[in-house]
Amino acid sequence: MSGTALIVVDMLNPYQHRDAELLTASVEKMVEPLADLISRAHRADGVELIYVNDNYGDFTADRDDIVQRALDGERSDLVAPIVPSDECVFLTKVRHSAFYSTALDYLLSRRAIRQVILAGQVTEQCILYSALDAYVRHYSIRVAPDAVAHIDPDLGAAALRMMEQNMRTELTPARYCLE
Repeated sequence: MSGTALIVVDMLNPYQHRDAELLTASVEKMVEPLADLISRAHRADGVELIYVNDNYGDFTADRDDIVQRALDGERSDLVAPIVPSDECVFLTKVRHSAFYSTALDYLLSRRAIRQVILAGQVTEQCILYSALDAYVRHYSIRVAPDAVAHIDPDLGAAALRMMEQNMRTELTPARYCLE
């Protein structure tokens, strides 16, 4: 899978926001397939594992701060299985897309990445906008529907359809994403 990156979006979440209950119900179903996908990406030759996470408005926060805040949050059980190892690339973002005002595109180009696999949350927001930004940058895109979480199930399903139809995204179960 040389030239591939698994991009884990916004999974380090303290779940202390108004949509948290709706989101955590979906995260509960996808955290195990995502943790398995992350584990396989760690072991796979030629696959870059990159975490891109919201800084929640704290521009002084680094990886350790964001991880700790999430582990100290309402649902550490949803965070602990997917905490990034020290050797993972970790970027912070401030808006929906993993590409917006981050070094992600530069990093991917320097590492000769042509295919991105998007996983994480929220399907109808950050995953959708990251897929659009990947598409306009001419990356091949995969999304594992069982490794993304939504707030609104109808909007999540619509976002997956939009990515598939409008952005040529391949919807692939997590267990097959690295094949």
